[in-house]
Amino acid sequence: MSSKIQPHSPTLRQKAQLMSASEIERTLVRLVHEIIEKNDGAKDLGLVGIRRRGVFLAERIGRMIQRIEKTPVPVGTLDITLYRDDLSPLAKPVVQKADIGFSITGKNIVLVDDVLYTGRTTRAALDALFRQGRPTRVQLCVLIDRGHRELPIEATFVGRKVQTTRDEMIELLLNDVDQAEKVLLVEKDKN
Repeated sequence: MSSKIQPHSPTLRQKAQLMSASEIERTLVRLVHEIIEKNDGAKDLGLVGIRRRGVFLAERIGRMIQRIEKTPVPVGTLDITLYRDDLSPLAKPVVQKADIGFSITGKNIVLVDDVLYTGRTTRAALDALFRQGRPTRVQLCVLIDRGHRELPIEATFVGRKVQTTRDEMIELLLNDVDQAEKVLLVEKDKN
């Protein structure tokens, strides 16, 4: 019983739904409490979402922390396109400016991404982040860790670990961009 995924790629086939909207929400609440505990509150805390879905997750986490701690947490955006080491030399990446919007120097920064896979996105994000300043500490928060690391990178905060094959992918759909809210396990359609 499989269906085609509409929002991102019609060549992907859904294998399973891993998380519903309520499960995503509960997972984010747990991650927020872990972030607050590990950082002794929200003082000197900053969130930086990795474009695209990491930005939406960082904004949600920031709002939740503000509700709990009664203090605003700065949230910024990081586009790592130019820092990727897996782009084709013929590719012409679109340059998008880092819109962190606050000084990261001296702050405890939590990088937020949707899925941790090979670690290459995180490595690129660290390169881009350190061009913006020198944080006191950088932690990684991901909704899903799917394994298959190619670099020695681990997340400090993990929503859920999911064992996948290299042919499978994790697809996060968010109401902000997809008009749906769930995490799917998908694979390339062999037809």
